[in-house]
Amino acid sequence: MNKNIDQMINNIKGKLKQTAPDLTKDQIEKRNKILKSEDPKFFGYGHKIGELEKIVQQIENQTECSYEAALEVFKNLMSSHIHEEKFAGFLFINRFKRDFNKDLIKIFKEVISKYCDSWALCDSSMIKVLGPYLAKRGKEQLAISTIKSWANSDLLWIRRGSLVIYLKAIMIKKDFDYNFLVKLIKPLINDSEPYIQKAIAWLLRTCSRYKPKIIFSYLLENKENFSRSFLREAAQKLSDAQREIIIGKK
Repeated sequence: MNKNIDQMINNIKGKLKQTAPDLTKDQIEKRNKILKSEDPKFFGYGHKIGELEKIVQQIENQTECSYEAALEVFKNLMSSHIHEEKFAGFLFINRFKRDFNKDLIKIFKEVISKYCDSWALCDSSMIKVLGPYLAKRGKEQLAISTIKSWANSDLLWIRRGSLVIYLKAIMIKKDFDYNFLVKLIKPLINDSEPYIQKAIAWLLRTCSRYKPKIIFSYLLENKENFSRSFLREAAQKLSDAQREIIIGKK
């Protein structure tokens, strides 16, 4: 790793430490309870994502950095045990959107597979980086192949990532392919991981904003396959009357 890359990494880490908010014990406990990091060495400073974006922008603007160097910064920061350094990693690479290409998918998958420790890191990186990239015009086939491949992964955060990528694309396009949606979630309906169940409910809830009648019909026809808590989450954006029918006694 060259000196320029080391300098950028150290500058980001130093700025994060320097600007860390003074959290109370209760705030720390609440944050940790929400994140539920899988990393036994997890540590967090407590920055808000807007603050992280400003820090990353400031460091990037101060230094000449190639896309290849930015990828190294991304990989290094994502390997950190510090929550905000991980976030700074994907926010930093997102400053180089103009250079993104299909190789980023493979790199991202490897990094998430190795270093993702929480739903927050998974979701935020998909919503900020991969989701928007794959939602671009001309990327339809790459998006479909990525989502389908990731959905079949043995790794929790890759499977969840597939759902969040599709969710973000739907939010951008304000539309979705119903047949693809059904095929995507069908194998995951019986997934034992709560984070997958929550992601499916979130995905259906998002879809209901754009085609409520279709999602209402889907939930009604398949309500026996889902728990009441799942149905409550998935039907949240439907009308009161529709929710009453969906969440009523099975």
